[in-house]
Amino acid sequence: MQLFVFVRDTDTRFSSDTDFSEDPDGRSANSAKGKGGKKGKKAAGEKGKGGKGAGRINGHHQENGMENMMLFEVVKLGRSAMQSVVDDWIESYKHDRDVALLDLINFFIQCSGCKGVVTGEMFRNMQNSEIIRRMTEEFDEDSGDYPLTIAGPQWKKFKTSFCEFISVLVRQCQYSIIYDEYMMDTVISLLTGLSDSQVRAFRHTSTLAAMKLMTALVNVALNLSINMDNTQRQYEAERNKMVAKRANDRLELLLQKRKELQENQDEIENMMNAIFKGVFVHRYRDSIAEIRAICIEEIGVWMKLYSDAFLNDSYLKYVGWTMHDKQGEVRLKCLTALQGLYHNRELNARLELFTSRFKDRIVSMTLDKEYDVAVQAIKLLTLVLNSTDEVLTPEDCESVYHLVYSAHRPVAVAAGEFLFKKLFSHREPEDEGAPKRRGRQSPNANLIKTTVFFFLESELHEHAAYLVDSLWECGAELLKDWECMISLLLDDPLPGEEALTDRQETALIEIMLCTVRQAAECHPPVGRGTGKRVRSCLFVGLCCLCAYAVDGEKVTNLLQLPQFFDLEIYTTGRLEKHLESLLRQIKEIVEKHTDTEVLESCSKTYHALCNEEFTIFNRVDIARSQLLDELVDKFNRLLEDFLQEGEDADEDDAYQVLSTLKRITAFHNAHDLSGWDLFTSNFKLLNTGIENGDMPEQIVIHSLQCTHYVILWHLAKLSEGSSRKDDLVTLRKQMRAFCMMCQRYLTNVNTAVKEQAFTILCDLLLIFSHQMVSGGREHLEPLVYSPEDSLQSELLSFIMNHVFIDQDDDTNSTDGQQDDEAVKIEALHKRRNLLAAYCKLIIYCVVEMRTGADIFKQYMRYYNDYGDIIKETMSKTRQIDKIQCAKTLILSLQQLFIEMVTELGHGFDRSSSAFCGIKELARRFSLTFGLDQVKTRDAIAMLHKDGIEFAFKEPSPQGEGSPPRNLAFLDILSEFSSKLMRQDKRTVHMYLERFMTFQMALQREDCWLPLISYRNSLQAGGDDDTMSVMSGYSSRGSSVRSKKTKPPVVTESSSSSEVWQQSMQTPVMMPSPHLTSTAMRDPKRARDDSFMGVYPLPHDQQQPHQHPHSQVTWMLAQRQQEEARQQERAMNYAKLRTNLQHAIRRGTGLMEEDEEPIVEDVMMSSEGRMDDLNEGMDFDTMDIDLPPSKNRRERSELKPDYFDPSIMDESVSSIKIRILY
Repeated sequence: MQLFVFVRDTDTRFSSDTDFSEDPDGRSANSAKGKGGKKGKKAAGEKGKGGKGAGRINGHHQENGMENMMLFEVVKLGRSAMQSVVDDWIESYKHDRDVALLDLINFFIQCSGCKGVVTGEMFRNMQNSEIIRRMTEEFDEDSGDYPLTIAGPQWKKFKTSFCEFISVLVRQCQYSIIYDEYMMDTVISLLTGLSDSQVRAFRHTSTLAAMKLMTALVNVALNLSINMDNTQRQYEAERNKMVAKRANDRLELLLQKRKELQENQDEIENMMNAIFKGVFVHRYRDSIAEIRAICIEEIGVWMKLYSDAFLNDSYLKYVGWTMHDKQGEVRLKCLTALQGLYHNRELNARLELFTSRFKDRIVSMTLDKEYDVAVQAIKLLTLVLNSTDEVLTPEDCESVYHLVYSAHRPVAVAAGEFLFKKLFSHREPEDEGAPKRRGRQSPNANLIKTTVFFFLESELHEHAAYLVDSLWECGAELLKDWECMISLLLDDPLPGEEALTDRQETALIEIMLCTVRQAAECHPPVGRGTGKRVRSCLFVGLCCLCAYAVDGEKVTNLLQLPQFFDLEIYTTGRLEKHLESLLRQIKEIVEKHTDTEVLESCSKTYHALCNEEFTIFNRVDIARSQLLDELVDKFNRLLEDFLQEGEDADEDDAYQVLSTLKRITAFHNAHDLSGWDLFTSNFKLLNTGIENGDMPEQIVIHSLQCTHYVILWHLAKLSEGSSRKDDLVTLRKQMRAFCMMCQRYLTNVNTAVKEQAFTILCDLLLIFSHQMVSGGREHLEPLVYSPEDSLQSELLSFIMNHVFIDQDDDTNSTDGQQDDEAVKIEALHKRRNLLAAYCKLIIYCVVEMRTGADIFKQYMRYYNDYGDIIKETMSKTRQIDKIQCAKTLILSLQQLFIEMVTELGHGFDRSSSAFCGIKELARRFSLTFGLDQVKTRDAIAMLHKDGIEFAFKEPSPQGEGSPPRNLAFLDILSEFSSKLMRQDKRTVHMYLERFMTFQMALQREDCWLPLISYRNSLQAGGDDDTMSVMSGYSSRGSSVRSKKTKPPVVTESSSSSEVWQQSMQTPVMMPSPHLTSTAMRDPKRARDDSFMGVYPLPHDQQQPHQHPHSQVTWMLAQRQQEEARQQERAMNYAKLRTNLQHAIRRGTGLMEEDEEPIVEDVMMSSEGRMDDLNEGMDFDTMDIDLPPSKNRRERSELKPDYFDPSIMDESVSSIKIRILY
């Protein structure tokens, strides 16, 4: 049946305003064309025909408004039965269709969030486009919320109620009203016009209403189609009767009924065609993702409900195009719509062309960045796989297979279902009468082998737990067939069957272990969420221990199985013999193997079995004690013989000692062996190794580890309960002696031994630090141990020599494996652990924070390897002490600077890579302080203070007149100037000038550029509120006023022209101290007058009349500066011009208000520019237009001044200020 041949004339106005330029197929959607004939819509003037009807509209406008509100409120609340609400409206429509239709129109307007009301006059005399324009004008666009988007409980169900109202309305009107050529035409025309509106609320609401209206009409069309088919069959049956039995009246009646149904079908088709072309074709590509999603969701419903009409390529193409949508919400709707179609296998034939066209896109969506979309894409491919195996190629399937190892569990589970359907759905049929095959002959045998083959071919052998977890929900029955797995491992292969290889057996044992763990714990692997631990009655695989006792890799996995047993089964099931067998097998494995992983698995199994909650505890504890007694006695006997032999000991003796020590160490990790006094024997062994220096490497490593466990277990016992003083003293002696032993081993020639000693030493220092007494453990205070300076120095030296090295210098790799990437990664991982162990000592204040300077200075050079560790260390230290952290950062830069000077000499090029690298490191350090200048205020100020002191600390080796040795460091320090607040820049600048002399300020040579640059960085933005208009003519950083205190009186003996020339010889920087005749005769006194208000000079440089301990407070200095500022505001412009010629400098307060512009302190980059500026400047009429909002904001920032300037004077007395004449 051809659908939608004609479209009813709905008098709609389709605008070309869409969010996309053209259809994906290159054709523009045409607006609805008129059908013509008697079924055309009535003219606008015919709406209100009849005076009675018109009077009811005009006379009941207010009443209608209340009815609209009632209808909207009822739908919003959703409490009443929707059918009764619709029935009431239908009764109103039958009484007066214009009034009822006006109510419905206002209902849609109000559901869009519009406060406007369509009146009867507007309804009669205005077109829909004009009504929508009027409603748009009355729409409150200030608020972006409307009923479909408003959050809150009362709006939570509005969308559902709104959609239900439309569906019920069409269902109740499907037999008469929808065919009256009035109600549906008006509603469709209104919704079409609203869907073309620029207002999102109108567009969203009307699109939802139109799509739900279309869905309801599809249901009506489906019912009509069914009735037409039934009528046609009845007509054919009646006509095929014999003429004598044929009822002509019935034939005529059926023929008339079929004709009416056909006319109704045509009416419905025209309505749907109008909605589809008027709304869907435009809105499925709307700019709003929610609107696009609504369209795609509904077209999927249409194709599923009425597949005969809609399930063809003309409609499927819209879903295929939209699968490329940028929003995951829309892509998700596409996939869910297609799932409803592919789920019905009867529709697969109609989807063949679509599948071949868009299959690649669906496969690519399995890797979608939105996990929900990826999950649904995999599920859709699973449905495609169920329909036919020929559609998906092996490459398509492989792209889904690897997703079983995804960290996102829903994706992995969906991929596991796909894998299970593809590989494991074809089972061998079983005869109903035949006995069930078990073990190797069961139907699951081949499927389990297929699982093993897939696991090995995926080359992700360490991720069996992820594979099992992915298949668990769909293939738990297969994965729990442990009897079959054990049979495959132990039984001989059947005739014609290939036996499993050693690699396949290892993989099968690993998979079996993962299935047992999954069944016992219900716990997904790491990264896939958490689960609840549930013990199951499991008894699997113990018979395999004997068969694979000599294979370390296999037995390591098999030994983990008892950890998941329901241990009560040994007593409730009277299986004590099996327990004895298990303990005997574990003991034999311990005696046979020396591999650390195998021994640790045995230790963990004993630990799981030695649970006091189970009745088997005593039996297992006795077996464990007997095993440990034998091991310790053997170790003491072998160690005594080994030490007595000394240099005469052969390799066999060393191997026996090492193997026994490895077993004891593995057990001591999980079990308390304090009763065997292992400290004495191990300490004796270590001491002998120090004295002789020829102890085998592995013996020393495991002895250090075993002694470490001894101390930790001893501490654990003392921490649990009341401890005797003797025990504390014993542990204190042992701990300190062992720390000294580890310190001595830091100088061992063997790298592995040094690394082990370093790691253990860091752990002990952290455990026995001052923090161990917290949490109510004050009784452990005698155990607190703080490392001495020598130990801190050795630890730091170890880090510098073994961590911060180039990859090629790492000598840990042997046997020519230096180029092996895996070996390099392992070596890097080991070095990262060493660095992290030391950084923890810094973070927890075990070692002094300043030792971190050697770590921080490596931040840039080793950023790829250790950047994250160093950055986190800086962050943690800043949280502990901001000021000390800042001092550590500047110390690291100073160390790098000294190293560079030592290497390149004092005349180095500041453009060299070494110096630029230090500057870049300073920039990176600056970024770590963040944007909150208030929090880091004191720390940044202290950083500048230390940097300034370092720059002027050492005089020039070339004598007076040359820059200080470290003056170039100021160029590095300028990277932190942007982190200073404006008022703090003034403070730091004043502190800088205490180290400067007048002659320094006049220097212009390249060697003095760091000083000039640093001063400019302190001036930039320092006084934004009163910035001079002349700043536009100066170079960068030169247009900042002086920030000195009250200027001294200018005497007449001073030559104004001379002073001006001197002041103009200092471009791009602040002027030097005040130049008066007095200042020239006594420059020292002038400098004292300038800075004594804020910073006290050292006692030997203070004026005689001043008290040695007197110091003006910071706020007092502010008041003095405020008084100076107020005095200067009273000066007229004439005097300002005179002051400019004498280079008078003005001091400003930190809390100054807006004031008249001042131009006497403008700094220029050259004398020529200043002369040009003076010629064109009219000082009497000059004005500055500063943004008041900015001034207000800056004033509010300046008011809370909590900065303590005294921190800048912490070590001033230790620095000699040199004055050059």
